[in-house]
Amino acid sequence: MKTSRRHFLLVSAGVGSSLALSRVAFAATAPNALSESDPQAQKVGYTEDASKVDKAKFPNFAAGQSCANCSLFQGKASDEYGGCTLFGAKQVASRGWCSAYTNM
Repeated sequence: MKTSRRHFLLVSAGVGSSLALSRVAFAATAPNALSESDPQAQKVGYTEDASKVDKAKFPNFAAGQSCANCSLFQGKASDEYGGCTLFGAKQVASRGWCSAYTNM
């Protein structure tokens, strides 16, 4: 099968745009982000979105608490993900929350 230059350019453009889109989607989460299904995360009720905390299960949760303003968070408040002293090399979402939250 002989391919034309036009066909090659169209296929190349499609592949290039697919790669660019996949890089954008991958950049949306940290490469070593902590998963809510991680056993250590489950022990402390970690959730990536503090607005979804089960308030019946975690009555110590208060509105406005998030990883970004927790004293254990090792990133800047403006970072989407950052380190946490509880989870070693794993990155937590700044908008997340867990029962170890402290603001001291």
